[in-house]
Amino acid sequence: MSDMTETTPGWLSSDELEMTRARMPILYVEAVPVRVDDSGEVTSVGVLLRMGPEGTVSRTLVSGRVLHHERVRDALLRHLEKDLGPVALPRVPTSLQPFTVAEYFPTQGITPFHDPRQHAVSLAYIVPVTGDCRPRQDALDLVWFSPQEAVSEAVQSEMPGGHGVLLKQALAHAGCVI
Repeated sequence: MSDMTETTPGWLSSDELEMTRARMPILYVEAVPVRVDDSGEVTSVGVLLRMGPEGTVSRTLVSGRVLHHERVRDALLRHLEKDLGPVALPRVPTSLQPFTVAEYFPTQGITPFHDPRQHAVSLAYIVPVTGDCRPRQDALDLVWFSPQEAVSEAVQSEMPGGHGVLLKQALAHAGCVI
């Protein structure tokens, strides 16, 4: 990752970010970390356990903003490293075509995706990881589920804002028969 783009100047202050969120959609990347077998079939899905701003614990996927003057590939790698640790060894897809585009709205019901802070557009990727994942920063833990467990009502009910829907879409895209 020595070719990483310097993104520090791309950060907005809290006030600037709040004002921007109120006026225009923000671009995000989301990643569904998976383990695959030798034939490329998904054997497990990594879901993060996070503490929300209001003190609630929920399950979520790797997610974050694309910064000004940052390539999508670099943003994806940055967020994977931030959430999964420096030795997760993600294999970013050679094609940066996402498996879906999720549109988050501050108003519930427009799409299955909801973010009360903003209108956001998220490019979603399935990313195989082969290394040792050790969540960092605001992630409490990373739990690996079988595809069947990941779509269970128990796990889905702990994934707010539409991340459960996104996880189901990822597994369907990967050809998992649930």
